[in-house]
Amino acid sequence: MRRTLPLCLPMLAAMLVAGPARAEEIRLPSGLAVSWIETVQDAAGPEGLTARFRFLAPAITASMDFDSLAADMQWLCDSFALPRIPSTGPQPQQIVISLSDREIPFGETAPDAVQFFEAYRPAEGSCEWEMF
Repeated sequence: MRRTLPLCLPMLAAMLVAGPARAEEIRLPSGLAVSWIETVQDAAGPEGLTARFRFLAPAITASMDFDSLAADMQWLCDSFALPRIPSTGPQPQQIVISLSDREIPFGETAPDAVQFFEAYRPAEGSCEWEMF
């Protein structure tokens, strides 16, 4: 029997030194670049089971308004979030898309951060916007 563990150790050491992999950049229809931070599904929302897709968007500023980001957030829900919802098991009643100019741990506040949140209801293969 041949042992392969020693060959794995250098790869593991290289991964630990390099740190966690950064998510790929996602180009939105507007040209804005974001990267996926995480998906949080263990905190219920007002509509029940909620899937929160959190994105880092360093270029957003406080001078932007929701209208300037609405199409991008809709695209993220339809093109990124929906395909990642499992087809079996409990289904989320709501999908929340959030954009933030910096990484903030889920549930923590950061008054100086720029953040946008929007809620959608998964319906027939697309996201229907819900007033948040």
